[in-house]
Amino acid sequence: MYVMHTKLTLRMDDVLVEQAKAEAAQRGKSVSQMFAEFVALLAPSRRERALPPVTGSLRGIMKGRRLSEEDYKKHLRGKYS
Repeated sequence: MYVMHTKLTLRMDDVLVEQAKAEAAQRGKSVSQMFAEFVALLAPSRRERALPPVTGSLRGIMKGRRLSEEDYKKHLRGKYS
């Protein structure tokens, strides 16, 4: 099977580029290969399949709610007092 490859140019901070190159070298991959794998992980169908059933069932449960750190602390105080 033939896969067509297309060149993609990204603009990033110099420090981030160097970090990406170092990480890719450490993994024994090219930055392009590492980026392609990352983008593939973002695909919704693949992401949903990768979640364990309990985690998947909780996905989106808090959507639209605004909770602060203080709300969380209040919850913990009530739970453990």
